Amino acid sequence: MITIAIDGHSSCGKSTMAKDLAREIGYIYIDSGAMYRCCTLFCIEQGLINADGSVQADELERRMSEIHVSFQLNPETGRPDAYLNGRNVEQRIRTMEVSSHVSPVAALPFVRAAMTAQQQEMGRDGGIVMDGRDIGTAVFPNAELKIFVTASDEIRAQRRYDELIAKGEDADFNEVLANLRERDRIDSTRAVAPLRQAPDALVLDNSHMTIPEQKQWLIEQYHKLAD
Repeated sequence: MITIAIDGHSSCGKSTMAKDLAREIGYIYIDSGAMYRCCTLFCIEQGLINADGSVQADELERRMSEIHVSFQLNPETGRPDAYLNGRNVEQRIRTMEVSSHVSPVAALPFVRAAMTAQQQEMGRDGGIVMDGRDIGTAVFPNAELKIFVTASDEIRAQRRYDELIAKGEDADFNEVLANLRERDRIDSTRAVAPLRQAPDALVLDNSHMTIPEQKQWLIEQYHKLAD
């Protein structure tokens, strides 16, 4: 069994394709982004986000030991849900409130160190598909298969907007687009493990691809290495 790392920009469909690929080949799927969203939700609930959007980093660092992230398979969806300290927060962490604060939290070196250690432990024996921002560069630099996913800003924003509307949330396309671009900026310029393409990663621009087309492409890349 190999380790598969899928990195890329926000709202480009990484999680969907990673989940589908893992189910298809019988691997374990780990959503690293959900782990940072859980940290962000903890900050929101504990009042560690200031009015200007900054994070009370010293207090968060002191309380990092209180953050325990795990995943449990949802029998209805067949996919893993994220749990924060034993509480199912899968829906809560997908809101715009969490999305608008996750990048500053995820940029903190001590947060990345804690989550990276948990991720490496989860994937110690291989047989996993993990998606995120730094999986192929920082978490699993020796992964046998690395994919870097991207799409145009507008298409990614439309996908995120449609997703929010489908969940019954109020959403404004321009706000979603601005949030996405700001997240890209923070993710790509942070000091620790910035979002970037690993030199040996395969690039997948899915701007004009259907989900079945993406799935077929990924399966082909997997079989080239695993067979």
